[in-house]
Amino acid sequence: MDRFARIGVVGAGSWGTALANAAARAGRDVVLWSRDAAQAADMAATGENPRGLPGVKLEAGVRPSADLSDLSECDALLLVVPAQACREVAFALAEVVPEGTPLVSCAKGIERGTGAFVTDVITAAAPSLLPAVLSGPSFAADVAKGLPTAVTLAASNLSLARDLATALGSGTFRLYHSADVRGVEIGGAAKNVLAIAAGIVAGRRLGASAGAALTARGFAELLRFGAAFGARPETLTGLSGLGDLILTASGPQSRNFALGLALGEGRAAGGKLAEGAYTASVLVEMAAAHGIDMPICSAVDAVLTNRLTIADAIEALMARPQRSETAEG
Repeated sequence: MDRFARIGVVGAGSWGTALANAAARAGRDVVLWSRDAAQAADMAATGENPRGLPGVKLEAGVRPSADLSDLSECDALLLVVPAQACREVAFALAEVVPEGTPLVSCAKGIERGTGAFVTDVITAAAPSLLPAVLSGPSFAADVAKGLPTAVTLAASNLSLARDLATALGSGTFRLYHSADVRGVEIGGAAKNVLAIAAGIVAGRRLGASAGAALTARGFAELLRFGAAFGARPETLTGLSGLGDLILTASGPQSRNFALGLALGEGRAAGGKLAEGAYTASVLVEMAAAHGIDMPICSAVDAVLTNRLTIADAIEALMARPQRSETAEG
């Protein structure tokens, strides 16, 4: 019998809907859970999710539900809610899901107040479940439509990561497996903050040269942060680090880039969740506590919290002391 024949997707936003479609294309029976009963009913009636991904049909193997107990029938769960909501949802899942069920975090952030990575949140809130993480360069609309995409799935047990990657993979959705859980999480969380910076650069019309410098020096910050927390360099230079940074720093289809773009242009940000806005402060706090120099991420946090104007932040970055490119900072 297939070990992961039934997949539960916890969260019916755009990314949850996309992953539900991807799992169904891989031959899985999928429960797509929404906390909103009206949304679940609409999806069941129309065969699409207009709130999450308007115009994209749900695959035939996707069954919408608002009943948390339906997830108890699943062999593995994808946790696709914002990072700051993961503790609450994981705690609720632990009450209904059998012991030993894999719970794969698909959020890209760090919990504020605790500085906990999402797999650590899962371990604390749902100790009976097996934490894992999925991350990489992937726009929801691309994945939902079946466009070619590659991501990384990591678990401390490499066999579990391999089996989950095999179960979710298809001809258009390729998963690489890894045991470097922390590296995959750090890549996903830090790149969101850097994508906001890239959007600010674009919004201020600072030019392609500035954008390239921002991406390169921002990635150096990501590498330093990852090294301090035990991430493998090859993970950070792979899909879930550099690959995801390249994607999310490339244009406004990224919510984090779009937020930075609006800030740079002096506009009000849109209503869509940008995880980087919540991650910036905790990322900077953790970096400071470990003596990690992250000037770009610190500047983003200062702009988001109105401690610096964008003009002042740019001036401060450009006025930093001259040093070797290979020196830290």
